Amino acid sequence: MQLEIRPDPAEVGRARRWARSRLVGSGIGADEPLAETLVLLVSELVTNAVVHTGRPAVLRLSLPVTAAESATVRLEVADRSDRAPVPRCVDGDATGGRGLALVDGLADRWGWSSEGVGKRIWCELDRCRPSRSGESREDVAAFDAAAYEGFAFEAV
Repeated sequence: MQLEIRPDPAEVGRARRWARSRLVGSGIGADEPLAETLVLLVSELVTNAVVHTGRPAVLRLSLPVTAAESATVRLEVADRSDRAPVPRCVDGDATGGRGLALVDGLADRWGWSSEGVGKRIWCELDRCRPSRSGESREDVAAFDAAAYEGFAFEAV
């Protein structure tokens, strides 16, 4: 599935609506955290393409065909700019510049590649299997803590 994006900031809202409409029949419920994360990532990557390139782009979305316990959702935005995406460090008062940091923090994997006269930025989200009955909150917390071992973070 793909959507042509014009170089117009209004396209970001259209891309979000389009992504939500594609969730129907994918086995991903609109109220699942995965759906909201996906829509946020669509918003960030399309915004980057529209704002930083000023050129048309293509949004592609690969969703699971069935409601499998675990599946991967892939989102790609291809644009006609050969400028590499560069994560920025911004201060707390800046109104922009956090898009790739959000992608990095929310996606399970992300990257980019040169493609002809442009580039493709992609990210993937893994749909985690539901917790099994009998798993305690401590088991889940221990798993989550292990996933972030060695990372520093600050609660604000």
